Amino acid sequence: MKLERLPFRKKPPAVAVLRLDGVITASGSRLRGSGLNIQGQAARIERAFKVPKLQAVALIVNSPGGSAVQSALIAGHIRALAEENEVPVFAFAEDVAASGGYWLACAADEIYVNEASIIGSIGVVSSGFGFHELIARYGIERRVHTAGESKATLDPFQPEKPEDVAHLKQTQEEVHAHFKDYIRARRGARIDPASSTLFTGEFWTGQRAVTLGLADGIGDIRTVMRNKYGKDVRFVPISERKSMLRSILGRSGTAGSWHDPLAGLPEQALSALEERAVWARFGL
Repeated sequence: MKLERLPFRKKPPAVAVLRLDGVITASGSRLRGSGLNIQGQAARIERAFKVPKLQAVALIVNSPGGSAVQSALIAGHIRALAEENEVPVFAFAEDVAASGGYWLACAADEIYVNEASIIGSIGVVSSGFGFHELIARYGIERRVHTAGESKATLDPFQPEKPEDVAHLKQTQEEVHAHFKDYIRARRGARIDPASSTLFTGEFWTGQRAVTLGLADGIGDIRTVMRNKYGKDVRFVPISERKSMLRSILGRSGTAGSWHDPLAGLPEQALSALEERAVWARFGL
């Protein structure tokens, strides 16, 4: 009996999907459970560029920003692999891609937004509290001993010094200059490099961001990728891999919460408040 050969079906093109969701934090910070940093994202980024039949990598960005260093490291890793593998990268902003979140979006060759997305906030901010009058009212004496006259710069329990503020402002200006250079390099002629508006820290809706050249269009991942690669395009989500030990001990990686359900609650509450404050800057 002659067997009839089945027709060969070509595997459809693939788009790896990387979700970058949350505040961008330093490695080991209190927000590590939901924060983004290079330590937690490097392996995912590398796996995204190893998907078979890969046509593109799509970044789903929903971040109000955070650490400038971690933003640069994550975006730099994406760009290095994109160029090494000659694979285009597309970013899709959800609720917000602002400050460091916009830095991440600019790792893409093209940026798409929703009309109501919050985009921009290209600036640098430092915030804190001053407690010196509070502790003086209660008769508390602050004792600080340093080797190096600037070691206790901006101590919140001491009166603010003009020279400390000036030093902080200089540092912020240097980080801001690096941020602006990166945006100019990535967006090129799509923005006005001499604009007095883009780099003030102001943010806009997605529709306005397209007009300003900060984004390339209004669109969602499914529509844009199907238009570019055909209706049969496959979306391959790149999820975070957790070790068995981490799953047993919990997200914090410590055994405290395993033995005592209340352990770590003050730290978790503080983390939630800090994260909420970052999102609240954009009315979210």
